Amino acid sequence: MKYNLKIAILILLVITSCKTNKKVISTSSVAKISTKKIISKHYSNDFNQKTINARLTVRYRDKNTAIAIGVKLRLEKDKTIWMSATKLGIPIAKIKITPNRVVYYEKIKRTYFNGDFSLLSKWLGTELNFKKVQNILLGQAVLNLKKGKYNSKISGNLYQLSPRKKKELFGILFFINPTNFKLNKQEIHSPKKKQLLSVSYSNYKEINEEQFPKNIKILATDNKNLTTIKMEYRWVEFNKKLTFPFSVPRGYKEIKLK
Repeated sequence: MKYNLKIAILILLVITSCKTNKKVISTSSVAKISTKKIISKHYSNDFNQKTINARLTVRYRDKNTAIAIGVKLRLEKDKTIWMSATKLGIPIAKIKITPNRVVYYEKIKRTYFNGDFSLLSKWLGTELNFKKVQNILLGQAVLNLKKGKYNSKISGNLYQLSPRKKKELFGILFFINPTNFKLNKQEIHSPKKKQLLSVSYSNYKEINEEQFPKNIKILATDNKNLTTIKMEYRWVEFNKKLTFPFSVPRGYKEIKLK
């Protein structure tokens, strides 16, 4: 069952003619601007398409497992994330995520799950919901930066944002690229639980004048355990009319979380 849950978590996280937009920036060329302006520019460069239709390769590794799968992704912004996973061309799992529900099934053990985001939140050590998962895929901050108060500084040729008031339960950092004002990395750290979630974006592609993350790397640590997930988009198209077919096959056993 643990292997099946890893497949579910893996495809749940997958939820993201091209021109590379990866530039080397010297510290001296990074303009010193206000925190308010950094945040404003980040949101003015928010993903502004209605749908995504994509295929990608996902590689998962922890201390016991190393797997690679192909994923078909269909996303309607703020409404639905749908994925179908294959291994060596053979369908193995399907998942459909809406703002209030996560439903998936896998064919190896003939099991399915129908519930909320509690499984993923527990596994990664931070509270997640539909919006946060969607933002991870699109290179946007998992928190609403407009609602909080942040300090900023230039660090490693990036704008680093951190909350003015430190949280007792967790710390969070955002690293924003001064060229496109998309995220290069975001980190959520829970010292008490010894947990860290780090999401990095090594480069973006310009697709139909939209800055879109081509590669996403997720590191999740829980005390001594390290999980690595690497995603690479093979092709992406926007604003196509999509369908999200999903039904759990008969005879599958439901997974109940304790």
